[in-house]
Amino acid sequence: MSTAAPPTVRPAQRSRETRSFGPLLLRLHFYAGIFVAPFLFVAALTGLAYTLTPQLNQLVYGNELTVAAADGTPRPLAEQITAARAAHPDGTIATIRPGTGDATTQLDFDVPGLANDRQHTVYVDPYTAEVKGRLTTWFSYTPLQTWFDDFHRNLQLGDLGRHYSELAASWLAIIALGGLALWWRRQRSARRMLGPELKARKGVRRTRSFHAATGVWLTVGLLFLSATGLTWSRYAGENFSAALDALDSRTPTLSTGVTAPAGGHHGGASGTAAFDPATVDSVIGVARANGLDGPLELTVPADAATAWSVAQNDDTLPVRKDRIAVDSASGTVVDRSDFADYPLLAQATSLGVSAHMGQLFGPANQILLALLALGLLTVIVWGYRMWWQRRPTRSLAGAPPRRGAWLRMPAWGIVAGVPLVFGLAWVVPLFGIPLAAFLLVDVLVGAWRGRRVPPEIPVSPAPAGR
Repeated sequence: MSTAAPPTVRPAQRSRETRSFGPLLLRLHFYAGIFVAPFLFVAALTGLAYTLTPQLNQLVYGNELTVAAADGTPRPLAEQITAARAAHPDGTIATIRPGTGDATTQLDFDVPGLANDRQHTVYVDPYTAEVKGRLTTWFSYTPLQTWFDDFHRNLQLGDLGRHYSELAASWLAIIALGGLALWWRRQRSARRMLGPELKARKGVRRTRSFHAATGVWLTVGLLFLSATGLTWSRYAGENFSAALDALDSRTPTLSTGVTAPAGGHHGGASGTAAFDPATVDSVIGVARANGLDGPLELTVPADAATAWSVAQNDDTLPVRKDRIAVDSASGTVVDRSDFADYPLLAQATSLGVSAHMGQLFGPANQILLALLALGLLTVIVWGYRMWWQRRPTRSLAGAPPRRGAWLRMPAWGIVAGVPLVFGLAWVVPLFGIPLAAFLLVDVLVGAWRGRRVPPEIPVSPAPAGR
């Protein structure tokens, strides 16, 4: 076996090298793939599980959510509310979602002592006014859906766990775009980028081609998941919210203030517990007469000086999210906010969140998200397989790309790139902090190795199969 030393690059030789972004992209993609990919893998697994929640809801809570026979005329909402109150005398009714088709009517009760924005939701058959059951919910989510949502978002670890999902979302776009650029540098053909190198022999070259070509097909979806995931993350999400405020692109508020008649009873004279159920049917009639023809969610007024808020509650295309405020005493609309009039960025944010949650396109949306999750899992497995295949003999892992990649960048790239990276790191902290950690470790490892070897830079072995 040969014991010859690896080839080296002397300073004079290094200065003659062609300057490009390739070495830096390769090194960044390598380290991000090694250290961030486990977080992406978990996010993809938990996201895949979440795509199944609509079907799991029907399987577990079918009795509460649906009715067996969806024919006939629904009973008046006043009668359904009376039945729900009789079955659940504690707390106050906060929101009402009238049942349509085979869906039950849902009434959310605010109950003292429930933590974390939880409510009790009572489910009523709209055709018989029979109470079907009661669940502890979170913004109308069933317990099962709430559990899977928390599992995907924070691994059931609360605020501490939210760091994992934000780290994954922060680096997903960087890894996807970096891989796309590296594959383009190698293939130099859009057509060749779309398929694996089937003629390549088994080994790292063949694995890399499957890893990269699959990544190309996933790129748009992964960028979408990264952007929409960051919008409600802990740190980047706060910066995004501040940007919406600065651009005046928030969802418009709905004014619900009314002038109560002197001494009159106005839907909620002394709080939501006192509202007259008979007013609800008239409020629904006003909403339907004003074009709200989709599923509705009614927010009960807190007092006599507050109007009913009625919102269309349909996240599927065509989106129906128009809202009106109804004065139940006079039967008039005191304010209106239509989705078509939202600022463009507010519309995009709303649609993006709905698509990220698998609601915008119905079952097709669930299938697309599941395919994205499965594709990302596969790409990650192939990435680790490449790392294993590139390992030197008797080594546990593949060698990283050569150090000093930033020195081989064009000068203009350094000048323009450093402020850009600092700006991105400021807006997306869980991109910046790990990047700083990568750089620090790289510098320390380089300094330690520099004390043990001559001042010549060893060249890492070329990827096998090339």
